[in-house]
Amino acid sequence: MIVDEEHRFGVRQKEAIKRMRADVDILTLTATPIPRTLNMAMHGVRDLSIIATPPAKRLAVKTFVREYDEATIREAILREILRGGQVYFLHNNVDTINKTAADLELLVPEARITVAHGQMRERDLERIMSDFYHQRFNVLVCTTIVETGIDVPTANTIIMDRADHLGLAQMHQLRGRVGRSHHQAYAYLLTPHPKRMTKDALKRLEAIAQLEDLGAGFMLATHDLEIRGAGELLGDEQSGQIESIGFSLYMEMLEQAVQALREGREPALEQLLQQQSEIDLRLPALLPDDYIADVNQRLSLYKRIASATDTAGLDDLQIELIDRFGLLPEAVKNLVRIAALRQLANSLGIRKVDGGPQGVTIEFTAATKVSVNYLIELMQQQPQQYRIDGPNRLRILGKIDDTQARLKLVESLLHDFDQHRSA
Repeated sequence: MIVDEEHRFGVRQKEAIKRMRADVDILTLTATPIPRTLNMAMHGVRDLSIIATPPAKRLAVKTFVREYDEATIREAILREILRGGQVYFLHNNVDTINKTAADLELLVPEARITVAHGQMRERDLERIMSDFYHQRFNVLVCTTIVETGIDVPTANTIIMDRADHLGLAQMHQLRGRVGRSHHQAYAYLLTPHPKRMTKDALKRLEAIAQLEDLGAGFMLATHDLEIRGAGELLGDEQSGQIESIGFSLYMEMLEQAVQALREGREPALEQLLQQQSEIDLRLPALLPDDYIADVNQRLSLYKRIASATDTAGLDDLQIELIDRFGLLPEAVKNLVRIAALRQLANSLGIRKVDGGPQGVTIEFTAATKVSVNYLIELMQQQPQQYRIDGPNRLRILGKIDDTQARLKLVESLLHDFDQHRSA
């Protein structure tokens, strides 16, 4: 199944089409993917290909955001019709569209103006669009009905009235109605005073004005994703409930679920909600401000260290830190070693490692991969040092005042656990 202009279809419509066949391959095409589709593509639920090569001799549409001004409108229309072109004047309100057309006739008497909107009879609309295509009129006052499916090479200026009421993808699609030949095209987005517009409207207009290059639809869609949110992944709501669990946790759970399905496993909620192992050994493990002065850089590096998935990633980070900031202080070395321990503890199914001067306690999850036989063997060989504390805790007794000795003990123990994993 091939769906062109995917953003014109709702989730329910697409799901209804899918249900017509039990097994169907779907290719969707759009210049501006809707936030949900883009979000799914970015996280591997869907495959994504970008066609970024424009047609030969195609020029980018010059875009201007302006407060409503009759002088600007007259100048834009006259410049276009004097070079033999045509103009779309978009006014997305059927009740007042005829009045708008009459006002334009007074403002630009040189223009031949006609009106088109979706409430007209089908034959009348077809006749008007045919007349416009054959240049019997040079200004078409219309609604967003012209958003898709119309290719008029001689129409190279579009003026959008109350652009603050239009969506980001919608503005990009409307802008794509002009500039469909080798002529330079112009798009004017007319707005009220900035104080009368919402914050989101201002963000949309800023994004559309900045991204006027050919193939900018993908970048605009990412801005749309940021402004509107990703929507429900499985439902048909445009705005989901991500704020209730936090975006980072949502993306982490989604990534784990996708990975499980790719490996042929059934994703379980318990596994998706599984927390990171906690390692607390009562020793300084941080990026000191006298090592990295900029707080934003420190926060970014903390996140990268916490997000590293293997020891190779941590090794690369250490090399980068030495290269950028100099030799690692003791506290930074501790931070990296604890991050490596956390990775190992996660893979072993250890919930928490809590160590202090009086000893170390290791708490296991129900699905731990540490061999029970090996734990029993440890306690039999060294009953004075190892003791079971409750159903899922192992205590290592003895005073360990030296923090480095404590760290080495935990590293050695977890590596032994790793070598004696249960089958």
